[in-house]
Amino acid sequence: MTFVVTENCIKCKYTDCVEVCPVDCFYEGPNFLVIDPDECIDCALCEPECPAEAIFSEDELPAGQEKFIELNAELSRDWPNITEQKAPPADAEEWDGKSDKLQYLEK
Repeated sequence: MTFVVTENCIKCKYTDCVEVCPVDCFYEGPNFLVIDPDECIDCALCEPECPAEAIFSEDELPAGQEKFIELNAELSRDWPNITEQKAPPADAEEWDGKSDKLQYLEK
């Protein structure tokens, strides 16, 4: 079991979650974070820290977010590890809650 970063993180990229992760399993792309499923220990500390409510347990993913399981695994192999909180993008609040953001994911 693992936790998964889902679509609402795209263009929001709050990093509150990385501060609480005991195993440093977050990886950072230009406008999205992912969790390495092989490193995640399913501790659930990150989920309540996400202001965008974009982190879910793999078995509790909202409908339509299943593709993010594979996307997290794939991108965590390519992106650098992030272990410290950073300021969110200036327009993060504007993007929070918008749908169909996958098209804006920068790899």
